[in-house]
Amino acid sequence: MERIRSSYTLEGYWDLFQLVQNSVITAAVLGLMGGIFGVFIALRRAGLVVHGIAEISFAGAALFLLLGLNVVAGSAVGAVAAAVLIGVLSLRDREVSAVTAVLMPFGMGLGILFLHLYQGRSANQFGLLTGQIVGVDDIQTRTLVTVAVIISVVLVLLWRPLLFASVDPELAAARGVNTSVLSMIFMVLMGLAVAMSVQVVGALLVLSLLVVPAAAALKVSHRPLTVVLLAMGFGVFSAVAGIMIAITGTIPISPYITTISFLIYLGCLLVARRRRRVSIRKAPPVIPAAS
Repeated sequence: MERIRSSYTLEGYWDLFQLVQNSVITAAVLGLMGGIFGVFIALRRAGLVVHGIAEISFAGAALFLLLGLNVVAGSAVGAVAAAVLIGVLSLRDREVSAVTAVLMPFGMGLGILFLHLYQGRSANQFGLLTGQIVGVDDIQTRTLVTVAVIISVVLVLLWRPLLFASVDPELAAARGVNTSVLSMIFMVLMGLAVAMSVQVVGALLVLSLLVVPAAAALKVSHRPLTVVLLAMGFGVFSAVAGIMIAITGTIPISPYITTISFLIYLGCLLVARRRRRVSIRKAPPVIPAAS
């Protein structure tokens, strides 16, 4: 009897998995992309910018949903427009956080207005904010995966100058690196990355894919390659595991992904603190100089 019940459970779970396999593929690819992108976001301290772009991306997606157009396209249009606007204004005023803080409530307000006017299914409205498990079809999967791969390839090609400009922009500019152009390219790529991630985890929780994995990786390593590999692994694991757990219940996907991401970050933080305590114990005692 137990064997039959176990077999039935496994078959039921496999049937559910068939419904979300597009989301699993997309989440894995976005996790890989987020691992690469998140390193630059962490180095540039652009977490608030990501959140601001996500809220305006939500407004674009909500507008296209209201008009009956492609939601992914609307999300991308809103995100890229926000990224370019923040990039242009911050290049002039050097106040990225202030510009982002001004645009964030405006984008969220527009998104709420468009959703209020939308007369369709409430699940579509809620999905824009918190993500959807079965909302990614074959066409969206191909689109999201293609854009994520393009973003990753561009980041790899621009790796050295972009890393240099992210760590020390003034020195990079003095060495002849066009930091302004690189910043605009980075902002456009960030807009696209946010728009792609919004489709899986929603506008409110996009930081769990683009910021938290890299932040966790930076706690346990400072080698660029190691950080990228760890961040990619953390991103893929949290996204895919979150979906695989979410399909067994009725809770949206986002709480699972964000919880797993937070636990990974907490684990890396504890490892970093333990290493610090061990290094302090092993440090040789300081002998005062003779007077």
